Amino acid sequence: MPIRIIPRLDIKGPSLVKGIHLEGLRALGRPEHFARHYYEQGADELLYMDIVASLYQRNSLLDIVRRTADEIFIPLTVGGGLRSLEDIQAALQAGADRVALNTAAVQRPALITEAATRFGSSTIVVSIEAIKQPDGRYAAYTDNGRQATGLDAVEWAVRAAELGAGELLITSVDREGTGRGFDVSLTSAIARRVSVPVIACGGAGTLDHVHAVLTEGQADAVCLGAILHYHVAKVLGAGGPDMVEGNTEFLRRPRSVGRIADTTLPTIKDFLQQRQVRCRPASTCAAGA
Repeated sequence: MPIRIIPRLDIKGPSLVKGIHLEGLRALGRPEHFARHYYEQGADELLYMDIVASLYQRNSLLDIVRRTADEIFIPLTVGGGLRSLEDIQAALQAGADRVALNTAAVQRPALITEAATRFGSSTIVVSIEAIKQPDGRYAAYTDNGRQATGLDAVEWAVRAAELGAGELLITSVDREGTGRGFDVSLTSAIARRVSVPVIACGGAGTLDHVHAVLTEGQADAVCLGAILHYHVAKVLGAGGPDMVEGNTEFLRRPRSVGRIADTTLPTIKDFLQQRQVRCRPASTCAAGA
């Protein structure tokens, strides 16, 4: 099967945001504009994550999901604040193809099985936020890496798959937003032990990082944020002030984006194809996007 490239859009209120270690969030613009751009550039899927939903015990994504689903015709995964079968159903009715569960699944693992039974396992993604511990193991967290669960991240991934999760989204909180590269050891430790697809998230700063987690890390897909968003924010900003929100001046200062390359989704796909990594070609819309 071809690997998948999935832009991750972290949402806070009406804005797409990006931070480091899931903290220090900066508003980049309206998520619908970014989503449209990625669709035209050949994204295989999109992930919308309300990253403060669990903290505030609510999910505010559904209006954004509805607007996105009306214009974009690739799979859309939605996560953040989904606590029940009713929440999952509401997200699917709004236009999501899959849902990502984290806090609710940790608190009540049976929800994974119940959701997979009702909606199909291919609809259920279990999201795991992992932080490497001093002894080398990985601990699972919730609430953007703020809340310890007491679970071993690798063992929890195995159990989530056994309970019916159709895919696993593995985010390294240590690497997220840093541009230091994915935690290949974390991804490979999970991929070796489960039979469901593993999506690697957190740390992409270069094309080589993406290649490494797909080959050495044995990931089936990559979820990308800053390495795509920072370039697109500049492109959209050139289109007029209504295309962006927040202070994006930091993108014009090379030191502010550190190790993160200025690249595009088609460039990433071309790079992978040249190295015999199977992926769907970038959209023919890309040249004019």
